[in-house]
Amino acid sequence: MGIRVHKPTSNGRRNSSVSDFAEITDKKKKPEKSLMVRITRKGGRNFQGKITCRHTGGGHRKMYRIIDFKRIKDGMVANVISIEYDPNRSARIALIQYADGTKNYILAPKGLTAGMKVESGPGVEPVVGNCLPLEKIPPSTTIHNIELQPGRGGQLCRSAGVSGVINARDGAWAQITLPSGEVRRISSKCRATIGELSNGEHSSIVIGKAGRVRRKGIRPYVRGSAMNPVSHKMGGGEGRRNGGRHPASRNGKLAKGGKTRKPRKPSGAAIIRRRKSRRYGQLKL
Repeated sequence: MGIRVHKPTSNGRRNSSVSDFAEITDKKKKPEKSLMVRITRKGGRNFQGKITCRHTGGGHRKMYRIIDFKRIKDGMVANVISIEYDPNRSARIALIQYADGTKNYILAPKGLTAGMKVESGPGVEPVVGNCLPLEKIPPSTTIHNIELQPGRGGQLCRSAGVSGVINARDGAWAQITLPSGEVRRISSKCRATIGELSNGEHSSIVIGKAGRVRRKGIRPYVRGSAMNPVSHKMGGGEGRRNGGRHPASRNGKLAKGGKTRKPRKPSGAAIIRRRKSRRYGQLKL
């Protein structure tokens, strides 16, 4: 698992890089057809045809892999068939097959290879790839794919190279440190998977040219300071000015250091320590 830097055969190739896909088991193997569905692309438009999500559209055609985020097939050992690439996420995925013949895709943690065994349930051993409730996981264990509500499926720590840590448990609650630095209280009945997610070098990849971004389905965007005042809060002015106000979004929300979370959001009571926010290039404690 690493990064391969392209030779500078052109300006677009110079300094650009790509993953070497060394952890992929078989690069010629096709994905499991029964676990794929076609994605309906809307180009950022709603049912009225109006753009509600800007800078979205185009991109390479891809199929969605159905991932098992719940891991509720308890008491049955699954064999890891292969580690595969998923175009819909930054982490790698693993194809597993249970003893009854059922196949599923799961998020592949670092160190999981083909031929290994994974299992889920309250009584399994806390090793890489196994899924069990937080009340059964020892403190200081690295985890990912963490549930927020029991039985709902993993929602936290699902990107490449990220993981959370169990700090302590207090009765029916467990304290989890998330990658952002936030400490959150989660029910001990919620499940999580042991290990750190694979493809940790994903953030170090250099795109190199605009065409690779367009293949991801991201369209170009215009700076707000280059627009007219009627189009953006940062627009207008004589010449190239820096805006004349604190950086804000199209709707007027502060872009650097501004609070976007609702102050009376019910789940806010579960946050023990908030993440550190960056404001104007400095770390605000």
